[in-house]
Amino acid sequence: MAAIHPFYEAHRGAMEAAMRQRLHLAEGMLRERANLSDMDRVRQEVMDEFEIVLSQMPYVGGSASRMSDFFMRLMGFMAIGRVLRRHRVSLAVIGEIERESYKAQLLMVPEAERLASGRQFMSPENQALLREQAAKSHAEEYPDDFVYDFVEPETGDNFDFGINYKACGFCKFAVRHGDQEILPHICGLDFEAYATRGIRLERTQTLAGGASHCNFRFSRLEPE
Repeated sequence: MAAIHPFYEAHRGAMEAAMRQRLHLAEGMLRERANLSDMDRVRQEVMDEFEIVLSQMPYVGGSASRMSDFFMRLMGFMAIGRVLRRHRVSLAVIGEIERESYKAQLLMVPEAERLASGRQFMSPENQALLREQAAKSHAEEYPDDFVYDFVEPETGDNFDFGINYKACGFCKFAVRHGDQEILPHICGLDFEAYATRGIRLERTQTLAGGASHCNFRFSRLEPE
């Protein structure tokens, strides 16, 4: 097994803690929907697989790149998906378990904190940063990184701004390590990640689904 990159090694404790919490939240679903009874064994298998995933995670710039955080937050679902497929759990059930456990984990963050994070993401300052990072992404300094364009709304559009991902780090990872069938579950997590922060994500196509790009469109969710 390859060595874990020092950047990820420095964050390993927090990532492993998040994985253990996620597995705890998923335990009931793993028993009832995946028909798995030996939770100690499943947890150990997932954590062992997560160590492998950590060693496979590509470095894409560390703290200087917003995409490093995407890898650290979501790549653990690759480990969960791999283990559940070995247990012959259907893809549909794996997707449900991952999505619902992730939402439960996100909702553990106080609402005020989540909504403040959403406002920061939608802010003019962050949009300016996204424009800058989108332009830099086309240099492809790190071959396993994302490449994307910032999308300005035109007259008649009903979104605040958008991002078109032309290349996806998760897609590259999945192709390299044979995770294509569980890859769409990672895409499905995006909707929960934004909605829990008060952001509406609209997306009609993905690279994982065979499209030329992923078309993310963001707007603010109206308070209920």
